[in-house]
Amino acid sequence: MNEDALNTSIRRFLKQVGVTSQREIEKAVRAAVASGKLKGSEALPAVMTLKIGTLELTHEIKGAIALE
Repeated sequence: MNEDALNTSIRRFLKQVGVTSQREIEKAVRAAVASGKLKGSEALPAVMTLKIGTLELTHEIKGAIALE
């Protein structure tokens, strides 16, 4: 196994996850505020789940996204 290749590949994957997740969250929050579902001052509980089936890995990260 090439440690440098592994590290680079993981970083590339996580960058893609971060960028696309941010876009989707922003789009959903804007739509919810526009429709009146959210006021725009909430803190939204969030959970991100990472799964790699081949490794039988499931890792959950819990947090909150504050709108103000």
